[in-house]
Amino acid sequence: MRIRPLSITTNCEYMNPIQKMRDGAFDYPDASTLPTDGGPDFNRLVFTSSPYLLQHARNPVDWFPWGEEAFEKAAREDKPIFLSVGYSTCHWCHVMEHESFEDREVADYLNQHYVSIKVDREERPDIDHIYMTVCQAMTGSGGWPLTVFMTPDKKPFFSGTYFPKDDRHGRPGFLRVLSALHEVWRNERNKILSIGEELQSQLAGAMQGQPGEIPDDVLDRAVQSFKRNYDDVFGGFGAAPKFPMGHMLSFLLRRASATADHELLRMVEHTLVRMYRGGMWDHLGGGFCRYSVDRKWLVPHFEKMLYDNALLLMAYTDAFQITGKAAYRAIAEELITYVRRDMTDARGLFYSAENADSEGEEGRFYVFTKAEFDAATGEHGGMLAEYFGIEAAGNFEHGKNILHIAVDPQEWSARHGITLDEGLARVAEAKRALFEARARRIHPSLDDKILASWNGLMIAAIAQAGQAFDDSALIAFAAGAADALLGLMRTPDGTLLHRMRGDEAGIPGFLEDYAFVAWGLLDVYEATFGTRFLRQAVALSDRMLTLFHDDENAGLFFTAHDAEALIVRSKESHDGALPSGNSAAAYVLMRLARMTGDMSYDQRAGEIARAFGAQLAQHPTGSTVMLTALHFAREQGQEIVLTGHDPAAVADLARALRTAWLPQSVMLFRPAVHADDITAIAPYTATTLPINDEATAYVCHGFACELPVQSVDEMLALISGT
Repeated sequence: MRIRPLSITTNCEYMNPIQKMRDGAFDYPDASTLPTDGGPDFNRLVFTSSPYLLQHARNPVDWFPWGEEAFEKAAREDKPIFLSVGYSTCHWCHVMEHESFEDREVADYLNQHYVSIKVDREERPDIDHIYMTVCQAMTGSGGWPLTVFMTPDKKPFFSGTYFPKDDRHGRPGFLRVLSALHEVWRNERNKILSIGEELQSQLAGAMQGQPGEIPDDVLDRAVQSFKRNYDDVFGGFGAAPKFPMGHMLSFLLRRASATADHELLRMVEHTLVRMYRGGMWDHLGGGFCRYSVDRKWLVPHFEKMLYDNALLLMAYTDAFQITGKAAYRAIAEELITYVRRDMTDARGLFYSAENADSEGEEGRFYVFTKAEFDAATGEHGGMLAEYFGIEAAGNFEHGKNILHIAVDPQEWSARHGITLDEGLARVAEAKRALFEARARRIHPSLDDKILASWNGLMIAAIAQAGQAFDDSALIAFAAGAADALLGLMRTPDGTLLHRMRGDEAGIPGFLEDYAFVAWGLLDVYEATFGTRFLRQAVALSDRMLTLFHDDENAGLFFTAHDAEALIVRSKESHDGALPSGNSAAAYVLMRLARMTGDMSYDQRAGEIARAFGAQLAQHPTGSTVMLTALHFAREQGQEIVLTGHDPAAVADLARALRTAWLPQSVMLFRPAVHADDITAIAPYTATTLPINDEATAYVCHGFACELPVQSVDEMLALISGT
C-alpha cells in the first residue's frame, strides 16, 4: 500500500466575512408570562434551556421534561410513559418530529393515552445510556430518536428508534404502535409489568462491568484485531458506516511508535489521509462531520460534533509529531480555525454541535450543483471541478455535489501543465470563493449549550496542539477556556456542573465530566506550567473518586452517589464515539500518579481497569482509551522536572519537550524559589534544584532521577537512552 503525498490548501487565513443566518432560529416569549403548561401555543418544554427540547416547545404533544411531575401524573392517571430521547442535530429526530409530533392526530392520541417525556441525550447521558441499552437488548440495534415505553416507575416494556407516522416499507407506523401498546396496557398489564421487571434485572447485571485479570498481551491482541478489520483500500476499520474514532487512531499511533510497527503506522496514516480527502471533512470551512455513511468516506452524516473534532484534532496532532509531516499540522490548524470561528462563545468556551440539516434538507448548506460551483470558481472551473469531484449529475442527492479531493494533486497539476504550487494556489482561491458563496446561505442550526465533558476534550486537544506546534496563542486559547470552565461551571463546594447555556449552569456532573475536564487540565498544565491547573486536576480527580467509586466491586459509576436514582446505576468501559468515563479516569489517574508521585492514583487506576478485565480480554478494541492508559503504564516513560531562574532558558528546555513525541512521559516545572505550590502537589520535586543557578532538567524513571543536565541535547539524549 502506498500513501500518496498529502498536499493540502488551508483556509486558516480567513474567517467568515458574513453574519451567519442560522436555520431554525426564532424568539421565545418571556416564560414568566406563560401558564405552567405553556398555554395554547406552547408546551412545558418552553421552560427548559435545552436547544433540543426548545425545538419541540411548539409541538401539540403535551410534552414534559424528565422530572417527578410527569411520573406523578402518569401514576395518578394510570397511564404509561412515552419517552423520546434525541439531540438537536439528529436528522431522524427532526423527521419524526415533523411526521408525528407536529401532527394533531398523533398528538391527540398521545395526550389522551400517555404521558410524554422528551429528553436531550446530551444533557442527560445517564438516562440515554440506560434506555439505549434497553433498546439494543430488545431490538438488537439502537440509534436516535430513541423511543421507549415504560411504566410510571420508569421500567421499560417496549423500545425502538424512528417510527414513521403510518406503516411504511414493512416498518409499523407510530400510530399503530401507540394503539397496540395502549391495548396491551389496558388488557395485559401483568405481561407489561413482568417485562419491566425482567429488563430491570437484566440491566442490573449487564451494566456493572465484568472484572478479571487483564492479559499481558492485551495491547498486542487489540492491534492484531484492528489489522484484521482494516480496509486496505479506503482506510478505516470495518464496513460502512464508518466512524472516525480519533481516540482509537491515537492509541494505534502510540503502539506503532512504541513497537516500531511500520505497517500499523501506514494503516493509521492511510486512514487519516482518506478521511481528510473525503466528504467527511469540510473542505471549505474546516471540521469533520460525525461519520461517513459509505465505505469511501465520501458521503457524511453532515452534523459536526465538538467531541469528534476534539478527538480527531488529537489524532492529527499525534500524527504530525510522529512523522513530522506538515500536512497533518495544517489539517489540525484548520480544524482549530473552524472551532474558533463557528464553535466558540464570547467567553472562550465551546458549543456542542452544528446540525446536519438546514431549510429542511440534510446537507443543503454544504453541497453544490455544478452550476453553483462553476459560478463561484470562474475561468478555472473545469479543472477545479475535476479536483473536487464535481459532476454534472451530482455525486449526492438531487443533483448536488459533495466536495472532496478526487485526484492526486501532483498528477492533476501536471496533467494541466502547471506546477503543484500553482495548482494548489488555484484550489485555495476557489475554496475562498466557494466559502464566501456558501456563507450567504442559511447555516445549519447551532446547539449552543456548553457541556463540561466535551469542553474538557477540546481543551486537551488544543493544549496538545499548542505544545506540538510551539504556538503560544493556541496554548493561551486552551488555558482561557479552562479558566472559564472552572469559573463558570462549578458550585462553591467544588461540584462540577454538566451543562451551561447562556449564563445558566446546571445538572450535577457525571463521571465523564470529571474525567474529561481533568484530562484537559493536565494538558493545559504541561503547556503552561500554571500550577493552578494541576491543583484543580488533582481536586477534581479526588472528588471523582469520592462521588463515583463502587466501593464493593471497584470501577466508577456513571452517576454520583447523590444523583437522581434511576432504575439501575450503571458502570461503563466501552469507548464508543466518546471515550467512557472509566477509560478516561484510568488514563487521568495514571498520569496523575506520575506527576504527583502519589502512587495511590496508579493503584486506583489499576483497580478500574481490572473491574472491566474480562471485557478487555474478550473485546479489547472496544476500550482503546483504557488500552491507552495501560500502554502509558506499561511503556515506562519518564518524569521530567524543569527548574531555573531564567524563564527564557527554561522555556528552551520546555519547548524541546513539548514539540517532541513523548506520550509516555510527564513534565513539571519547579520554580527556583517560591516553589511551595508545586512541591505540595509533587513532593519529589523538592530536591530538583537548579545547578549553578542555570536552567536545569531532571529526567527521572520511577521518581529516581538521572544526574541533572542543562542543555537540550543532553536532556533529549537521556530521554531517548542514547
